[in-house]
Amino acid sequence: MAAVAAPAVLRVAFGDAPQFTLKLHHSFSSVSGVHDRFLAPWARQVEAQSGGRIRIDIYPSMELGGAPADLFDHARYGAADLAWAVPSLTPGRFAKLEAFELPFVPSRRALVSSKALEDYARANAADEFREVRAICFSCSDRGVLHANQPVRTVEDVKGLKLHVPTRFAAAALRALDAVPVPMPSAQLPLAVTQHVVDGCIDPWNVVPALKLNDLLKTHTEFADASLSSTTYVLAMNQAAYDKLPRDLKAVIDANSGQPSATMAGAMWDLQAAAVVDLVSEHGDTIITLQPEAVAHWRKATQPAVDGWLKDMKEHKIAGDKLLAGIRTLLAKYANEPEPQPAQTARPAEPAQTQPAEAKADVTATPKPAGAAPAPATQPPAPALKPAPATAAATPAPPPTPSAPAPPASAASPPPVVAPASPPAATPPAVRPPPKTLDIPL
Repeated sequence: MAAVAAPAVLRVAFGDAPQFTLKLHHSFSSVSGVHDRFLAPWARQVEAQSGGRIRIDIYPSMELGGAPADLFDHARYGAADLAWAVPSLTPGRFAKLEAFELPFVPSRRALVSSKALEDYARANAADEFREVRAICFSCSDRGVLHANQPVRTVEDVKGLKLHVPTRFAAAALRALDAVPVPMPSAQLPLAVTQHVVDGCIDPWNVVPALKLNDLLKTHTEFADASLSSTTYVLAMNQAAYDKLPRDLKAVIDANSGQPSATMAGAMWDLQAAAVVDLVSEHGDTIITLQPEAVAHWRKATQPAVDGWLKDMKEHKIAGDKLLAGIRTLLAKYANEPEPQPAQTARPAEPAQTQPAEAKADVTATPKPAGAAPAPATQPPAPALKPAPATAAATPAPPPTPSAPAPPASAASPPPVVAPASPPAATPPAVRPPPKTLDIPL
């Protein structure tokens, strides 16, 4: 065992620069969008830009112990070097940040809310995060009312028992004369089947994860704002940051702030779009309330906002000015383009129909990436994936070159058919299929 570990030690000893290993802890599973499409790509990007001098080990599903509510303190005290935390799991501790969880304050687009929250937190909530180095802030996907009956008006929601993810979602439901039921999300499917709850107010991303699309078939959205949202922060232990040399601090800084907030916001929105397509294909009903209808909901849930404003006033904080600033920031980013799915090399058969479906199908988007480069340059394709596999695939073309043999035999019987066959240009034209086979490999 010592012999196996020695090379790693020698590599550090002989390297020109010290190595730094950081632990990133979060509560989502390793197959979640948060892990697979945000935290892991972010970590790999930092590693690449550091030239391999920073290594980030990710621990999903609370593998380092504790509860999700502890994650911020894990980063604060150094139990983890980085943590993807939900500040509102400790209610009141991050009161200014929670403004983005008030009903109908955040945008229905996570990208817009995340970019606005990033600016807002830097300008107004720095004191709440002074004990850590905040890498970025983000808002989850919009809160949607999932139930088994159509909900269009505030009267329709009265008396319904609904799961809520935050305390302000609960306050909004109480203002609507509904019954908020806070519980861990993992318990929600059982609660629905046993009629403990009639539905939930949760973002789209939890629907397939908990298989709620098999249990709740009607979904109410709000056109211009979100009934509920959850704020997140990627927090770094300050001592872990301080020990980095200046050039590696610059790498962390380059991957902090708006670039990372944008990456997180886009991840939420892409997940939401994919789930909307999924439930639509299964015949679920999606009701989208237009601004004039949302105005009634906004007015009915105002007591939840008033409660936050009262709390801010007790702490001598001008909450109304904070809300005005949020509205300004949301307007600033309102025209951000919709995020597009990343283009990956996957089966190329549907490549030519992908542009029209790219937004609907997040997992299959190999459009121009596999169509244009492959015909002209065959070497790059093997470079992307195993070259031996392409070598096994290339023998497929030899059957086509057998066409030159028929020209010779066909040329003797009918003199007219022989000239039609010789154009050797047709066999090369058959070669695109093998090149499409190179792409998925």
